[in-house]
Amino acid sequence: MSSQSRSTLIRSLSLHAVLIPLAIVWLFPLWMMFVFATMPDYGIFSPQIELLPSTHFFENLSNLQADTDFIRALMISISVAIVYTILSVLLTSMAGWALARYHFIGKSLVVAIILGTITLPYFVVVIPQFIMVAREFKMANTWIALIVPPLFNSLGVLFMRQAFSMMPAELFDAARVEGVKEWQIFLRIALPLARPTMAALAIILFLASWNNYLWPLLINSRPGMLTAPVALGTLIGLTKVSWGGIMAGAVMLTAPILIIFILLQRHFIAGIAAGAIK
Repeated sequence: MSSQSRSTLIRSLSLHAVLIPLAIVWLFPLWMMFVFATMPDYGIFSPQIELLPSTHFFENLSNLQADTDFIRALMISISVAIVYTILSVLLTSMAGWALARYHFIGKSLVVAIILGTITLPYFVVVIPQFIMVAREFKMANTWIALIVPPLFNSLGVLFMRQAFSMMPAELFDAARVEGVKEWQIFLRIALPLARPTMAALAIILFLASWNNYLWPLLINSRPGMLTAPVALGTLIGLTKVSWGGIMAGAVMLTAPILIIFILLQRHFIAGIAAGAIK
């Protein structure tokens, strides 16, 4: 074995020696969540730590469904997340395109304001947003109230602005010379080139909507409009907490996200890398 091959092997073994324990530390809470989801409530608080699954998973799911109509809440979360992701990616892409390719008065101020909104905690704006939507517009307990208010994502705008700024301006100038309209340049040239970045942004926005708890909790009070995270929150009562149902619901919420990320991780990494290099 040559010295170069030996050095490469040593680096590879050293890297795996560091990453494998870190992976175990990261995966252990997920494994314990699944184990707890298969145990009855009294078993979760057993003095002995159980590392292997039990047989009560479907019983916990049945209790969860009976207490919260979790299947309906899960379908609401899926519908909201999908519609929100599509509309938000389109909106942030248009805003990013305008900021990257057009020159207008106050452009620097707009970019500065967008950057400033990233520094604001969400709790600063959620109460005025709730008052505007629920009291002024009287749109509480509606699909529009769930989806529309969080649509504009400042990070997504800057993300897409960076992606469009990296594209050669000569390509779009050549299209304009050929008589291609502006909206066609955006839809048929710019968006296909920004596909990796859009895929990464879509994953981020889908996760944000999927895990959103505070806004759906505030804007919806009807049991039939609860999203899945809010439905799980209703299992925590003053005198009783259904830990088995909560763990089973957490597994149902976590599994789709892990599957989506595993299937689309190549696009996610490519989009992050594309947005980081200029």
